[in-house]
Amino acid sequence: MPKGMFIDTTICTGCKSCQVACKQWNGLSAEPAHFGRKPGVSYPVAHNFTGDSYDNTGSLSATDWRHVRFVEQIDEPRTQKRWLFSSDSCKHCTDAGCLNACPTKAIQRTDLGNVVVQQDTCIGCKFCIPSCPYGVISFSEETGTARKCTLCNDRIHNGLGTACAKACPTGSIRFGEVADLRKRADARVAQLKSKGEKAQVYGYDEADGLNVFYLFVDGPKVYGQPEHPIVPQRRLVLCSLVTILTALGIGAAALVSFRERLNGTSEEGRHES
Repeated sequence: MPKGMFIDTTICTGCKSCQVACKQWNGLSAEPAHFGRKPGVSYPVAHNFTGDSYDNTGSLSATDWRHVRFVEQIDEPRTQKRWLFSSDSCKHCTDAGCLNACPTKAIQRTDLGNVVVQQDTCIGCKFCIPSCPYGVISFSEETGTARKCTLCNDRIHNGLGTACAKACPTGSIRFGEVADLRKRADARVAQLKSKGEKAQVYGYDEADGLNVFYLFVDGPKVYGQPEHPIVPQRRLVLCSLVTILTALGIGAAALVSFRERLNGTSEEGRHES
């Protein structure tokens, strides 16, 4: 049975314990783009503070495999506000665009359903990066390879849950078998809807289903997720068919034009004779 995670964003407090646990367990360094040097200071100084949000991680990267997204909703008069949080990571899609695009088979799906980039066979071609509809996978300048969340591959194959789920203090991140997690998600949605909340699960149908799925109380775009994600390779059949039909159409038109010209030339020859 495939393993995955269910993220209930309604009980996420934005504490970022999951981000810290992810970095610690996977030995990930700080994001280079977030730090700089100042004269007279011997250590790197953070400079990525935006000034308009508490979300200073910004996005997923080769060193940030998990990102707690802060969504600060404030009305024009600044009298009403709502904060939403969502702990984002690789979705471990059942039809993974990155895996489909990899020319060396460095990206593999394990027996537990998680998608892993094998660092020893990745050649850093970057074909996988535009193939991910979620912008998850990134290229590491340090290692020269593509990197992303592995769903704690080493932990889950030794009977442990993911580091992020273990560290989450509210139970917002749940690890387990996908079928069991879906039951939990459905029950939670029903509970919230009974209270008048506009709740929905994101990841059941998107891109043929995700092994890491979310409970949202607003539209996917609000949480930084595409509403209708498409795995690029799915367009190949349609695009190929359109190309073939177009080529056949052009060929037929050229043949008709050639025959008309040939017939016209023959008629002129008859008249002259």
